[in-house]
Amino acid sequence: MSINTEINRLLNFAKQNMLINEDDYYYAANRLLDVLKVDAFEPEFVDEKLPTAMPILENMLDYAAEKGLIENTTENRDLFDTRIMDCVMLRPSEVVRRFRSDYARSPKAATDEFYKMSIASNYIRKDRIDKNIIWKTATEYGDLDITINLSKPEKDPRDIAKAKLAPSSGYPKCLLCRENEGYAGHPGHPARETHRLIPLRLSAHRWFLQYSPYTYYNEHCIVLNRKHVPMKVSRKSFENLLDFVTIFPHYFLGSNADLPIVGGSILSHDHYQGGRYTFAMAKAPIEKTYTFPGFENIKVGRVKWPMSTIRLQGEDREELADLAEKILGAWRKYSDPSVEILAETDGTPHNTITPIARRRGSLYELDLVLRNNRTTKEHPLGLFHPHAEVHHIKKENIGLIEVMGLAVLPARLKKEMALLGAELVKGTPDISGMPEIASHADWYKMLREKYPEVSQENVEGILQEEIGKVFEIVLTHAGVYKRDAKGMEAFDRFVATAAED
Repeated sequence: MSINTEINRLLNFAKQNMLINEDDYYYAANRLLDVLKVDAFEPEFVDEKLPTAMPILENMLDYAAEKGLIENTTENRDLFDTRIMDCVMLRPSEVVRRFRSDYARSPKAATDEFYKMSIASNYIRKDRIDKNIIWKTATEYGDLDITINLSKPEKDPRDIAKAKLAPSSGYPKCLLCRENEGYAGHPGHPARETHRLIPLRLSAHRWFLQYSPYTYYNEHCIVLNRKHVPMKVSRKSFENLLDFVTIFPHYFLGSNADLPIVGGSILSHDHYQGGRYTFAMAKAPIEKTYTFPGFENIKVGRVKWPMSTIRLQGEDREELADLAEKILGAWRKYSDPSVEILAETDGTPHNTITPIARRRGSLYELDLVLRNNRTTKEHPLGLFHPHAEVHHIKKENIGLIEVMGLAVLPARLKKEMALLGAELVKGTPDISGMPEIASHADWYKMLREKYPEVSQENVEGILQEEIGKVFEIVLTHAGVYKRDAKGMEAFDRFVATAAED
C-alpha cells in the first residue's frame, strides 16, 4: 500500500463529496502529511467513486498502526480517523453558511445536504450502522420497528484501562454540550473534530441542530440547548417542539421525559430528538375523542397505542401549547391508586410526559405520552418499565425512541438468538443449563410449544417475529393505563379531571 496513493484517494473522495474544492487541495494534502507524519506529496490521478471513505481510512489506520503513530485499538483508530477526516472537512462557519443557503431553497434541501455531508465526513459512521439487524413486526398497533444495535463497537480492554487513567477535565461537561464541536477527544470521550452544529432559535433561545453519530432511523437528529441545563418538560418544551416543526415541517421532534427510569440516557443536558421517519405511533389512529372547554379549536383524542397517549391537533401553536401545559399540570399532581398511579412518594415526583410534535399539512400534532416512574418491591426497576419476564430481551429504559415504536435492543441478542435458534432446530427440550442463553429458558419453552416444526429455513423469521411481540409486551408494561376496560375507564377519568381543572 502506498500512503501517497491513499492521500490522493481521500482528496478525490473529499472533492466528490464537496468537503473541499480545488482551492483547498494542497492545504488539505499538507494537513494530511502532518497528521500521517509523511514528508512529501505527489498528486496522482484517481478514478473511483466510493459510498463512504472507510476503505481509504482503514488503509490509513493500518499504516498509522504499523508506523507506531497509534496503538491499534478500536478507540484509538476512531480518534485517529476522525483527525484524518478533519483535514478534509469544512469549517463550522462554512457548514452554517451552506446550510442557510440550501434552506433558502427549501428546509428539506438544507437537511438533505447536511445529512449527506455528515455521512461523507464519517461523523455518521454509516459502515457500522449498516451492520445493525433491522426488521418490522406486525401487531394490532401497527408495524413495530426492531433493531439489534451492532453499531457501537465493543470496548477494547486496553481502551478501558486508558480511560480509567485519563484525568477528568470536566470539559466538555457532557457529550451533548456545544463545546464538543471540533474536540479531539480522548480515551472515554469520542473525537468530535468532524462534528458540526447548525444554530437555531427556538422560543427566542439558542439551540443547535446536529445528527446522531449512530443514527437509529432516517436522519436521526438531536436538538440541544446551548446551556448545560437538566432536562425539564414544561410549557417551554412544547413551544420549542412546535417552533422546530415550523422551521422543519418534514421532521418530527420529541423530548424524553425528565425523570429517571422513564427518561432517556442523558438527563443532565436539555435536548430533543427528531428526524425524517414515520414511526408506527404516528400512524396509530385516535380511538376516542375528548372535549376540553375553552379549547374547541383543538381536536383531542386517545391514541390506539400500548403507551397511554393523548393526541392534540390544531393550527394554532399558542393554543396547542396552552392545552399541553394544562394537561401536563394536571398529570403532575394526579393520583389514582385503583390503577397504581401515585403522583409522588414522600415528596418525590413520579408523573411526567414524553411529548412528540409533528406536522400534517397546516395542522400541528402533539402527542403527550403519560409516564410514571414509581418502583415497587415486585418491580424494583420500575412499575411502568419492562417487567422481569421480558428482561432477557429488553431491560433498559423506555425512552422517546422506544415510545414511538422502535426497539433498540442490545448487541448480545445477535449471538444469543443464533445459539437459541440452533437449539430450537435440534429440538433440545431445555436450555436452562446453558449459561449463555439460560436467561431465555422460559421463553424458549413457549417457542417450542408454539412452533413444533422449526427448521433451519424458518427459525430466523420465527425468532424475529417473537422478539417483536416481546417488544409489544414491553410497551404494554410501560403504559400507565392498561388496555383493558378498567385501564381505559381510568384513562378517561384522568382526562375528565384535566378538562375540569
